[in-house]
Amino acid sequence: MLKGTRSTTGGYMRHAILAIGLTLALAASARAQLQVSPPAVSLDNPEATQQVLVRSTKSPGDLTRAVSYEVLDVKIAIVDSTGLITPKAEGKTFLVVRIGKDETRIPVEVTGLKTPAPVSFTSQVMPILSRAGCNMGSCHGKAEGKNGFKLSIFGFDPDADFESLAKETRGRRIFPVSPDHSVMLLKATGQVAHGGGRRFTTESLHYQRLRRWIAEGAPGPTTGELEIKSIEVEPREQIMTFESLQQLRVTAIDAAGKKRCVTLDAQYESNAPTVAKVDPRGTVRTSDIPGQAAILVRYLGHVTSCRVTLPRPGASFVRPPEANFIDRHAWDNLTRLGIPPADLCDDATFLRRVHLDTIGTLPTAAEARAFLNDKTPNKRALLIDKLLVRPEYADFWAMKWSDVLRVDRDAVSPAGAVAVTRWLRKQFAENRPYDEFARSIVTGRGAIADEGPAAIYKSIVTPEDLSRSFSQLFLGIRIQCAQCHHHPSDKWGQEDYYALAGFFTGIGHKSPPGGSEIVFAMKGRELVHPRTKKLVPVKALGAAPVDLATIPDRRIVLARWMTAPDNPTFSRAIANRLWSHYFGRGLVEPLDDLRATNPATNEPLLEELAKHLRDKKYDVKAFTRTLLNSRLYQLASPTMSAAIGGGKGEKKFTPDEQNFSHAQPRAIPAEVLLDAISQATGVSEKFNGWPEGYRAIQIWDNRMPSYFFRIFGRPVRATVCECERSNEPSIAQALHLMNSEEIMAKIRARTGAARRLAQSKLTPREIVDELYLSTLSRFPSEAERTLMLRVFTEAEGNRQEAVEDVLWALLNTRSFVYNH
Repeated sequence: MLKGTRSTTGGYMRHAILAIGLTLALAASARAQLQVSPPAVSLDNPEATQQVLVRSTKSPGDLTRAVSYEVLDVKIAIVDSTGLITPKAEGKTFLVVRIGKDETRIPVEVTGLKTPAPVSFTSQVMPILSRAGCNMGSCHGKAEGKNGFKLSIFGFDPDADFESLAKETRGRRIFPVSPDHSVMLLKATGQVAHGGGRRFTTESLHYQRLRRWIAEGAPGPTTGELEIKSIEVEPREQIMTFESLQQLRVTAIDAAGKKRCVTLDAQYESNAPTVAKVDPRGTVRTSDIPGQAAILVRYLGHVTSCRVTLPRPGASFVRPPEANFIDRHAWDNLTRLGIPPADLCDDATFLRRVHLDTIGTLPTAAEARAFLNDKTPNKRALLIDKLLVRPEYADFWAMKWSDVLRVDRDAVSPAGAVAVTRWLRKQFAENRPYDEFARSIVTGRGAIADEGPAAIYKSIVTPEDLSRSFSQLFLGIRIQCAQCHHHPSDKWGQEDYYALAGFFTGIGHKSPPGGSEIVFAMKGRELVHPRTKKLVPVKALGAAPVDLATIPDRRIVLARWMTAPDNPTFSRAIANRLWSHYFGRGLVEPLDDLRATNPATNEPLLEELAKHLRDKKYDVKAFTRTLLNSRLYQLASPTMSAAIGGGKGEKKFTPDEQNFSHAQPRAIPAEVLLDAISQATGVSEKFNGWPEGYRAIQIWDNRMPSYFFRIFGRPVRATVCECERSNEPSIAQALHLMNSEEIMAKIRARTGAARRLAQSKLTPREIVDELYLSTLSRFPSEAERTLMLRVFTEAEGNRQEAVEDVLWALLNTRSFVYNH
């Protein structure tokens, strides 16, 4: 009974109303402090779960693991310390969430336990097989299966998987009469020897669901079941702090719009584990390295992602000057992450870097001396312009594109390799617009031996191989996974794969008497879906089917769609590819894997780069000029250890491998390194069967035997992926540089640079300067000069030996074999 100062019933009523209002206000205040998602929980089957997320209006971080939970009626439902709610009996109750003095509660309702709906094989059993890894390529999902049991890779074919589980081997894998004795459950729980080990426990909800499915008679896929149309992850984006946690919540949405929590059934993967890792429960744990990570979420063929940003706390810096829009976007991103950019690199570093990146050629000692002594304010921009018109530019880029276009001598013939290489050189020398260049390749035809791209169709032959190769190369879409199953990380399925491949079914080959083989176009056909056995209408990725009845070469339609102004994927793919070459890694990595679940580390920058390329009418040299003139490209790199001399007071760099706060040292490609050694020693490489004077970047014969090329990772041109070229350092490489008879012969050659310098009138100091300029493109530091002059002193007048020793030492430094 409330006590009041007035005796009337109305007075008590007003006091009661005020008291109730105050209580509601306090409750609302408490709710405003703690925010729980979802605001209400509904569980409708025995194995249903609901993950809750908790935030506070007082702080931006995730509180899901920091709060305490209590279900008011534990006979209805229970909750664990991670905020996962599971049902116990039908009824209604409340979940109470507390932290400190703040508290809130949400309603919980449990239904469907007394007479639950049958377990769905497609939407409830298949996710368990995927999450447990049963249908992965390393287990039963590989082509031949494993130990007599085969599942479809990533569960793309539920019907076939049901046959394997329920009907093969006389149905011994499941035992409805006594579900606990089913081989499927005994092996998965480790009660019977299993090559894959224990995948879950008998107490787990996954075990209970599989057991109930078997007890219900193990029903197979049904046609009337509502299909899952999409999945959502919460949060979609999150700014986190160092070494903190963020719980994810995943929701599946069916065709009727009904939502179901599948956090426990989904699969998770981080594209940047050095920044943020994720465990099988969907808990993201950050490191102490600032950056960004995309957490891929996969469930029943659907994918989505959560973007995690990890800034350095309390960090600030003065924004450097901006040379162009690249710097603006880069500084915006680094400011947000709290990562200070490095200083501008010195002239010597820039000179060597831009030569190796642009023309694959080391600057000569004379070029280095002239540039370092030049006082012209804009000499870097002038140098860029000069490099882009040098013939080595065309040689270098023809080599790079021969790699990814698979210009393999054995596949396309020597005449075909020469024809394609010459054609590529001409395209880069004339700076042909990239969209025209791509269209010429996609629609290539004519004689194999004629200068042009036709020979590529000898190396990449089948419609399937052509479609997946050109998709990866020109669109940055790796669709090859969809040949056999739904793409595990993207939206593409088998129908998309064969619809795209249909564009390349009209390619023919003929060999006229006494003439070169000819590639020609003829009327194509639709391909048959390998699972449904139905014809797949031809269409581009994400586009509508097209009528090709009157089109003589259906590739023309694809090429026009691919390079159309409203197709942003084309410009994004080449912008990212070029960026990766000049900056050491792509804004998207891998550089040819552009998809929604693998976003760029700086999306606004990639978008503007793609737009800039389109605005420039796909002028690659103009685009390259923009990249190289940016301050970002000209930043310093972490100090390279030259193994000679040394320095103190070196600037420390923030650990950052994805946001371009400093230049990334990169191993020099095999051909470029061999040319650099030849140039520094003054002795050209003699290639078997080639006239003297040819450089490695000019050699079209990728099958020419060369131990140097092999250990330094020259690709054999078997794929269109740039990852085929290996630039990883190895002991074999180091030993070869130190002990190779071929390299020592160059150093000691009678016509080489060492002999010429030793016999010159230059002083030892001048010789040391010359050697540094010809190898590292810079003058030595005083410590280095003193060390090298000591070599001349200890040589006791043998200048030849001293010069050779200094040159050998410089060729074996990390600074020489790396571009930094």
